[in-house]
Amino acid sequence: MRFAFITIAVACVLASCGPQPKTAAAPEAKTAAAAPFNTHIPLEEVMAHVMDPAAYAFWAGTGTSYTADADTDLSPKTEAEWKRVEDGAAMVVLGANSLMLPGYAREPMADWDRYAAKVAEVAERAKAAVEHKDTTAMRTIGDELDAACEACHTQFSPSPAPASAPASPTR
Repeated sequence: MRFAFITIAVACVLASCGPQPKTAAAPEAKTAAAAPFNTHIPLEEVMAHVMDPAAYAFWAGTGTSYTADADTDLSPKTEAEWKRVEDGAAMVVLGANSLMLPGYAREPMADWDRYAAKVAEVAERAKAAVEHKDTTAMRTIGDELDAACEACHTQFSPSPAPASAPASPTR
């Protein structure tokens, strides 16, 4: 009996020294690279349905409209207008970040990411200017956002919209 007890004790010690079974990683240990990104919407549609409307929502609250009858300050006047302009800037940040997801990036990827990051950075400053109701900064940043978008479009020429798609509004 004593021999059986020692044998069992030794077997347990040896078993604990062997390889341990693998345990599943905690959910928070997953990395962003493992995230299941959905990039099924074509890039042209991301631009038409996300980036363009978002940028135009921001730009609609910046600058001045000049007509023969009068000059009109386009700055937001109501809280709802301020929110709409801020929402536009926030959506540009998120949209630009989405453009850097695998599935949307274009070659050369370093250039693509640099342009998208610049658009996101400018739009983040636009959002901050709206939050502070700084119309002077909003006008300046609006021009910077336009330049950042155009710089990307110069290298990565957007495809023409399908004939059935409505034309994007102009600023």
